[in-house]
Amino acid sequence: MADSSAQRPSNGSGDVNSAANYALPTSVRGRISSIVEVMSSKASFAAMVLVSASTLAFADINVGVTLSATGPAASLGIPEKNTIALMPQTIGGQKVNYIVLDDASDTTNAVANARRLVAENKVDVLLGSTTTPNSLAMLDVAAETQTPMISMAASARIVDPVDAKRRWVFKTPQNDIMMSLAIATHMAAQGVKTVGFIGFSDAYGEGWYQEFTKVAGSKGLTIVANERYVRTDTTVTGQVLKILAAKPDAVLIAASGTPAVLPERTLKERGYTGRYYQTHGVANNDFLRVGGKDVDGTFLPAGPVLVAAQLPTIHPVRKSALEYITRYEAANGKGSVSTFGAHAWDAGLLMQAAAGQALKKAQPGTPEFRTALRDALESLRDVAGAHGIFNMSPTDHLGLDQRARVMVKIENGSWKYEP
Repeated sequence: MADSSAQRPSNGSGDVNSAANYALPTSVRGRISSIVEVMSSKASFAAMVLVSASTLAFADINVGVTLSATGPAASLGIPEKNTIALMPQTIGGQKVNYIVLDDASDTTNAVANARRLVAENKVDVLLGSTTTPNSLAMLDVAAETQTPMISMAASARIVDPVDAKRRWVFKTPQNDIMMSLAIATHMAAQGVKTVGFIGFSDAYGEGWYQEFTKVAGSKGLTIVANERYVRTDTTVTGQVLKILAAKPDAVLIAASGTPAVLPERTLKERGYTGRYYQTHGVANNDFLRVGGKDVDGTFLPAGPVLVAAQLPTIHPVRKSALEYITRYEAANGKGSVSTFGAHAWDAGLLMQAAAGQALKKAQPGTPEFRTALRDALESLRDVAGAHGIFNMSPTDHLGLDQRARVMVKIENGSWKYEP
């Protein structure tokens, strides 16, 4: 007859059916089994909680980007898109995902992209868009969904005044008033008394006219002509003839990208010999390429990054500007850098600094994180970017001062720093 112990488990594992428990009465063994099952369930639940907490702790930061990689503003949007690829892949130990969409320089597309990024991709922050009209159109999306937005467009109206809607919106390009003052100051020093104005027939052109008008009088300048044209126009002969009839000492062209070449070229063809000024909206190599000799001798205000290597070594932005140039040109080739890509770079720096602070208060993917990110952006101090030193506040969602602009002259197809 076989030994009955051979039928008894003896694995020593503590199982209720181990040899030590086998001899116990059936009722006792049943109660022990129930207790162990409960303990096992609690252990499993605890493990699930730990896994869930671990997952939350390492939730990805989702960054939604809409920019103008095609269309009239493509010469601005392409370097911005190239710059997104240089942004950090992790922040505070969290993985960062960049969802990049092209709005084709169209306001309707910009709004649709913003809504898609928020609703479908659940982004924690919006970067974009490239142009003023697109960025203004996106304000409602940022406010309605309470998603922080960092624009790469110039108009002060994007962030000013910081009302209930704009409290969610920040931007990196210099305000028009800052650049208008730089132009007016330079004009006065050059002996200019009268100015002809021609700009885009949209928010960019109108914003520039309003801001330049504010400072012109203080510098003894009189605006004697005020003309507009559409970004996609192929002729501005009528507008130029009116400007020529006013005989201004200088002409200010308030446009951006390669479409800004058209008025200047037409003026040159019609024999205008006064001084030419453009805005910082043309500070890229595509403008030089398309404009050629027609834009030689033009003056414009720009961010320090455009002529960083020519700046004095003591200039406060020289080091941070050169850092961006080195990174961008290593990826895209020598001489490929533009001020527009630098606006995107600065947006990334602000986002990175703010996200690091927000992670201490909430987890990505939550309303609490978006609020913490907005609050952190508003409190950033001394962030050294490619264009300037950013110091945000509840009433200033740009945070740049006069260190963020220099005067530049186009000379022999290149940018020359004007001390």
